[in-house]
Amino acid sequence: MKINKLDNVWIDLENGQKYAGRDIKKGENIIKYGFPIGHAVCDIKNGAHIHTHNMTTNLSGNLEYTYNPNITELPKINSDKTFLGYVRENGDVGIRNEIWIINTVGCVNKISERLSKITGAVSFLHPFGCSQLGDDQKITQKILKGMVNHPNAGGVLVLGLGCENNNITEFKKVLGEYNNNRVKFLNAQDFDDEISEGIRLINELKEYALAFTPSKIPVSKLKIGLKCGGSDGLSGITANPLVGQVSDILISYGGSAVMTEVPEMFGAETLLMERCKNKEVFEKTVNLINNFKDYFTRHNQVIYENPSPGNKAGGITTLEEKSLGCVQKGGFSTIADVLDYGDTIKENGLSLLNGPGNDIVAITNLTAAGVHMILFTTGRGTPLGAPVPTIKISTNTKLAEKKANWIDFNAGSVLNGNDLSEKLFEYILNIANGEKTKNELNGYAEISIFKDGVTL
Repeated sequence: MKINKLDNVWIDLENGQKYAGRDIKKGENIIKYGFPIGHAVCDIKNGAHIHTHNMTTNLSGNLEYTYNPNITELPKINSDKTFLGYVRENGDVGIRNEIWIINTVGCVNKISERLSKITGAVSFLHPFGCSQLGDDQKITQKILKGMVNHPNAGGVLVLGLGCENNNITEFKKVLGEYNNNRVKFLNAQDFDDEISEGIRLINELKEYALAFTPSKIPVSKLKIGLKCGGSDGLSGITANPLVGQVSDILISYGGSAVMTEVPEMFGAETLLMERCKNKEVFEKTVNLINNFKDYFTRHNQVIYENPSPGNKAGGITTLEEKSLGCVQKGGFSTIADVLDYGDTIKENGLSLLNGPGNDIVAITNLTAAGVHMILFTTGRGTPLGAPVPTIKISTNTKLAEKKANWIDFNAGSVLNGNDLSEKLFEYILNIANGEKTKNELNGYAEISIFKDGVTL
């Protein structure tokens, strides 16, 4: 399959690998998706396999960018389409009405886990919250704040130890205003029997959450996160463009989408920059890209040490190839805003979110930003789930059939010319209405927090 008439490669639809569509000279660019994804390091004969043995990246360090807007105005859809959600007292909307246990520190993980098993509340274990300093601790606090405030939680128990850096008193300073009926606090060191006290508080939260019943919510209130993990050579051909179509549909209804994984924008960043709604958002996007490159440099790491071994086995050779496939999840929408790590969604439309591509860190980052669910494309397969419903979308039918216990939606038939955008959009609404994703049915929900600082 040739993706674009400009391409000089074709893709094997069985394994996602690239093959030369004609003779390619040493130093000549390899073109996929209509853009260079690297260059040949030797002469490549027509029909030869193209991969790490005969091509390499074109990318290097920080670049200077110019704002050259090329904005596509999506049609606005006026519709009475709705989903069933829970309107919170502050006006936020959730698609679940769960009780969450948010730990201020990793030392209480097992207490949290016990309380979850006894009460049915959902706990999210992590190793952070103590022995962190400065901005490193602030990032942890911002992410946990986003978790506490997430509208999918009808009630939240904030569980602390008592002596940690991120103790409850300090965390409350970051959390700000809260509803003391919806958010309860427990310092484990303060009670003879912290389990009994935790059960008592969780039962109070359950009573509070029962007051919320589902009501019809305009689809414009829906917020989705966009993520890919375990990508393969078909990710940018099937699942990611499909997610981009659905993102555009939701935004046309007035909804919101958030895309993160900044290192997987490297090499495709100009396609995003030209879609920024104004010069201010463009400058934020430039800083987003170059600051993350500086992060690599500070740690003496190669900026373009990507893709992963699994990506390479799936047919992805260079970072620009991975990135050009990755950014397709954002469709053609205008970039409305750029969020820093731990920020929450402020604008309707498509936002870019600062953060790494690491799967667990990225899904946590998206959750804390306030998305109701995450569309997670994968070509290799992963059981990973976020605290919010995580729709796993396979790039190929073979994976969907093999890992039916992980995969929610198969994008493989896109290769047969099928338009699955409306089908996926309706499935998203089903999930918003309460249908469970595979990660929810399996109980797979995990978090991790970006760390870039000193541990005491």
